[in-house]
Amino acid sequence: MSNIHVTERRTFLKKATLALALTLGMGTGLLSTSAYAEIGKPEKADLKLGFIKLTDMAPLAIAYEKGFFEDEGLFVKLEAQANWKVLLDGVVDGQLDGAHMLAGQPLAATIGFGTKADIITPFSMDLNGNGITVSNAVWEKMKPHVEMKDGKPVHPIKAEALKPVIEEYKKGGKPFNLGMVFPVSTHNYELRYWLAAGGINPGTYAPAKDDIKGQIGADVMISVTPPPQMPATMEAGTIDGYCVGEPWNQQAVAKGIGVPVITDYEIWKNNPEKVFGITKAFAEKNPNTTARLVKALIRAAYWLDENNNANRKEAVEILSKPEYVGADKVVLANSMTGTFEYEKGDKRDVPDFNVFFRHNATYPYYSDAVWYLTQMRRWGQIGEPKDDKWFDETAKQVYRPDIFKTAAEALIAEGKLKKEDFPDFGAESGYKPATSDFIDGTSYDGTKPNEYIEQFKIGLKKDEKV
Repeated sequence: MSNIHVTERRTFLKKATLALALTLGMGTGLLSTSAYAEIGKPEKADLKLGFIKLTDMAPLAIAYEKGFFEDEGLFVKLEAQANWKVLLDGVVDGQLDGAHMLAGQPLAATIGFGTKADIITPFSMDLNGNGITVSNAVWEKMKPHVEMKDGKPVHPIKAEALKPVIEEYKKGGKPFNLGMVFPVSTHNYELRYWLAAGGINPGTYAPAKDDIKGQIGADVMISVTPPPQMPATMEAGTIDGYCVGEPWNQQAVAKGIGVPVITDYEIWKNNPEKVFGITKAFAEKNPNTTARLVKALIRAAYWLDENNNANRKEAVEILSKPEYVGADKVVLANSMTGTFEYEKGDKRDVPDFNVFFRHNATYPYYSDAVWYLTQMRRWGQIGEPKDDKWFDETAKQVYRPDIFKTAAEALIAEGKLKKEDFPDFGAESGYKPATSDFIDGTSYDGTKPNEYIEQFKIGLKKDEKV
C-alpha cells in the first residue's frame, strides 16, 4: 500500500458545522425549496472512493478540492488504486464505497464475465480521452503508408497503415504486441475496433472465464498493462504500442519514445469513457448518499467544462498533485486544455479531447451500455447469442438515469444548475439517436444491437458461438 496515496481533507469542526446546518435546515423548513428536503440527509457520510491515476478521474478530484462533496454533507477520502481489478474488488468487498471505473466493468460484473457482482452506475464521468500510441520504430515503418500533407500526417490515421508492419513481423516470425488496460476497458474495444476497421483481426476470447487475452485467430497479440506502466513497457520493447487514457499517450511524446497515431475521438466521436460505479446494495441502502454523490460529481463535471474550459488550467494544477495523477503539468495540459500532440512538435487543436459535461456527457445512457455489450459479444466475452431484449434489459440493470435525474433536479431546484443544462427528462428514452460517427462509418442504433453486430466483417455474428 506504500505507493497508494490517501487524500483526506476533513476536520471535526467542518463536519459538525455542516451536520448542524443540515439538521437545522431540515427541521425549520429553511431548506424546503432545496434538494436537501427532498433527498434527505446522507445515510452514510464518511466515504472512501477509489480511482486510477488518469486525467478522467478529474470529477472526483474537483468535487473534493472545490468542496462539492462537503456541500452535500459527505466526508470523502480519495484513494488511488494499483490497477482496475484491485479497484473493482475493493468496491465489491466494501473496502471502497464507490470508484472511478471503466464503463465495461459494471456491465461485465453484472453478467458474470470475470468478477460476478451487482454494480450500477448513476453517472458517466466523461467522453473521449484515449489514444493509440506506437513505438518510434513502428511509426517509422507505418509512415510510408500514411497520407501526408505539408510534411505532416493526415488524421485520422487508419489501421490499414499498420497492416503492412504486422505482416512484416509475421514474416520474420515475430509477434506484434499491443497493450491495453483491462479486458473490459474502453481501450480494449477501441483498439479492437480500430484494428478490425483496418482489416486486422484482433482475436476473440475463449468461453473460459480465465481468458483475458482474447487471441483466438488474432493477427496481433493484445495483453493487459496498467496505464501508468504503458510508456516504460513500450520503451522496454515488451509491447509495440498501446491504447490508454491520458496522460500516458502524451507521456510517450514527452519522453520521445512513441507517437500517438489516433485519438478515440477519431475512432468514435464523443464516445463514452469512464463511469462512477457503486454496488446495487450500496445504492439501495444509501439512496440519499448516492444522490448526493451524484450531485457533487455533476457540479464537478460542469466546473471542468464551464465557460469553454476556462477552468482547465486550474484543473491541471490540481491533477498534477502526486495524490491524484502525479504527471508533469505540461504533459497534462497537452490534452486537458484542448490540444493534443502527435509527433514531437505536431500539436493540434482537439477541443473535445476531454469532455466532462458538454454533449450530456454525465448522463448514463442505455445506448452507451448496449454498445459495450455489443463489443463483448463481438469479441466472444459473451459467448452465446443474445436477443435485442437481453441487451436492453441488461443495460437497464446497470445504468441508472433515474438516480441521475433525482440529483440533477435537486441541483436545478437549488439554482446551482439550469434545466437547459440537462437532457429533457420528460422526453428522454435513454437511447441516443443512431449515429455513424465511427472511423469506418458503420451506423449504430442502440435499440438494434444484433443488426449492428451483423454489419462487421471481423468478429462474431449474431448466431455464432466461440
